[in-house]
Amino acid sequence: MILGIGSDLCDIDRIANSLERFGERFTHRVFTAGERAKSDRRSTRAASYARRFAAKEACSKALGTGLRAGVFWRDMEVVNLPGGAPTMKLTGGAAERLKAMTPAGHEAFVHVSMTDDPPMAQAFVVIEARALPA
Repeated sequence: MILGIGSDLCDIDRIANSLERFGERFTHRVFTAGERAKSDRRSTRAASYARRFAAKEACSKALGTGLRAGVFWRDMEVVNLPGGAPTMKLTGGAAERLKAMTPAGHEAFVHVSMTDDPPMAQAFVVIEARALPA
């Protein structure tokens, strides 16, 4: 069953301006160490950060809270599954919200799709609950 769906569209130039203007103050406030390491290695650094920014926004919408109610930027981290597909690792308030919205006897899965076509980056997040084996 689908528990939540979120989408976000992000202007890559806006993220590039934030990176230039605020530098680490911006990246350390919004992104985890893993996300910073991955994005800082990319030749398209601003686009990489913009995709992750959009994914965090989309995830907060799928959780039904937005960036409030105890859900913070760094509670959501874009990570890759062994096969390379992106997903979200949730901690803190985001993990608590996911646990609260997952029905008993079910396990939650967070599906993420990210793309960019400059000057825009886009992400979709779907939170699915699957019944545990009986």
